[in-house]
Amino acid sequence: MFHDVVIVGAGPVGLMLACELRLAGTPVVVLESGSEPGAQAPGVALNAGVVELLEMRGLMDACRAEGFEFPMAHFAHIWLDPTQLADRYPFNFAIPHSRLVHHLAERARSLGVDLRLGQRVVEVTQDEESVRTRIETPSGEQTVRSRYLVGCDGVDSRVRQAAGIGFPGDEQPFHGTVADLAVGPDSPLGELVGAREYPAGLVAVTPMGPGRVRLLTGEFGVEPPRRDGAPDLAEIQDSVRRIAGVAFTGGTLAWSARWFHVTRLAERYRAGRIFVAGDAAHTHFPLGGQALSTGLDDAVNLGWKLAADLGGRAPEGLLDTYHTERHPAGARACRTTRAQVALLHPLTELRDIVAELVRFPAVNEYLGMMVGGTDTRYPVEPAGGDAHPLAGRRLPGIAAAARSVPGLAEAWSAGHAVLLDLTGDDSLGRAVSGSAKRVTLLRSAPLPHVDAAAVLLRPDGRVAWAAPAGGDTAGLHAALTAVAGAPAQGS
Repeated sequence: MFHDVVIVGAGPVGLMLACELRLAGTPVVVLESGSEPGAQAPGVALNAGVVELLEMRGLMDACRAEGFEFPMAHFAHIWLDPTQLADRYPFNFAIPHSRLVHHLAERARSLGVDLRLGQRVVEVTQDEESVRTRIETPSGEQTVRSRYLVGCDGVDSRVRQAAGIGFPGDEQPFHGTVADLAVGPDSPLGELVGAREYPAGLVAVTPMGPGRVRLLTGEFGVEPPRRDGAPDLAEIQDSVRRIAGVAFTGGTLAWSARWFHVTRLAERYRAGRIFVAGDAAHTHFPLGGQALSTGLDDAVNLGWKLAADLGGRAPEGLLDTYHTERHPAGARACRTTRAQVALLHPLTELRDIVAELVRFPAVNEYLGMMVGGTDTRYPVEPAGGDAHPLAGRRLPGIAAAARSVPGLAEAWSAGHAVLLDLTGDDSLGRAVSGSAKRVTLLRSAPLPHVDAAAVLLRPDGRVAWAAPAGGDTAGLHAALTAVAGAPAQGS
């Protein structure tokens, strides 16, 4: 059978991409080598950018019952105050990423995604017309053919390797462990709740429920004792003792894994009909949920573009903009996490100076948006003159806008492009009429923090075009064509 899109990997990025494609009506198959999506995802933090994105797609409600908000963010464990950011979410959110993956899988299935478990990729080949993916399944080998293939299969991506995409970078001497433990009320780990830095490394303890914690350790300047196999309780206890000088006994190990200090960035995000996203495209030290936010932004960026191409309405070169927009974002995530690691080890006076600097509102704002994943701006080529300051950014005050503009939350949940008319009249109705099936026109009073009379939002929430108050609508037609394709004939 010939498929439109095959995605390899049912982690958060692969599942988010699958949902985006199905919102646009594109059939999609997801191949996952494991028996359950995301069963051992180690992360627990959703930064502001992820919260915004999940709100846009109507997924945060399912997460709220299993996590909690916290009005804190950090740069290299130097604490910031996100409540002071002018028009961003004032909080991050804590939830095991395994539960986020669960909710994404549920959404994917409800949208009709063909999710296939126990499917291991063996070989990938492509030609000008299609991609062939040979896989091992519980019932034997099969070959799946598709128009496009997307590798969301992690750092050791078979898809990326088969496509011949280089993955340059480096690995630093470091060894980390992460584990879920059942502990008693008198466990010494209770005194280590939070993230703590020591000369030898890091220890972080996060409550996961009654009598259950997630324990993370990281030792700088050491070679990993081994790379395969999960650490046992004795090894984890020794690591805590060496780093923090805290001895603890008892506890029941529910799950554990190793992690390393690797920074790599794919040379390109596309090779013919093959794309890479998430950890298959970029990997770096895990800090502040930046890996998740960068990967999910990959997914929503690529999703609407693939759907437009498969629907025959993509302008020339649209698929290439996935690399030109997302590769710089991946490079920035690698660079900013490297900077944070430099402040974590060794502990120096420079760290104290940065801690003083974050008290300045402008520094707090800059770093808060950086670690929150909300500072990315895509390059925009205006039809004439200069691009509007909002162009290429996610709409400011996105949650407040969804609550105050009738129909906006529903349009975003459906993955639609949106033209916001903030003029109070029907001046833009004729402009969007030919694209009405692909662009939702909504009218609203002016919005706080949105200095524009009209805003065209792509399906991923990015501003494709905006007109200042009192300005004309030059460039709107070209922007509509770029986002939704050429208007229907006769409009």
